[in-house]
Amino acid sequence: MYGFSTTLDTSFEDAITRVTNALGDEGFGILTDIDVKATLKAKLDVDRRPYRILGACNPPLAHQAIEADPDIGLLLPCNVVVREEEDGKIWVGFMDPEVVLKLVNHPAVLALGQEVKAKLERVRNSLEKPG
Repeated sequence: MYGFSTTLDTSFEDAITRVTNALGDEGFGILTDIDVKATLKAKLDVDRRPYRILGACNPPLAHQAIEADPDIGLLLPCNVVVREEEDGKIWVGFMDPEVVLKLVNHPAVLALGQEVKAKLERVRNSLEKPG
């Protein structure tokens, strides 16, 4: 498994706001925001439910990772997917940085992967708490 997730019973836009705020609480900013629904509509004239890929970055940890291995940027940022399911619920998935960063096989990077995963798990857990 290369990720972990949760499901929210809220609107898509509320989920985006909640995810962004929860990531901020753990020191992450959003570097990229890819609107897959809009892109597929514009490029392929395909209609689909809302689907966004948020590229989350924790600058101090990213800096440490780049210092340890300059090529690590190939594996950054941490992607978070927010998508609307058929039943109207919102699925939020997080890339598992611990699994992905094992590709690097560098002790300092592996330790950072564990730290980032713990932060993203706290984000997921905070989303599961009521209001």
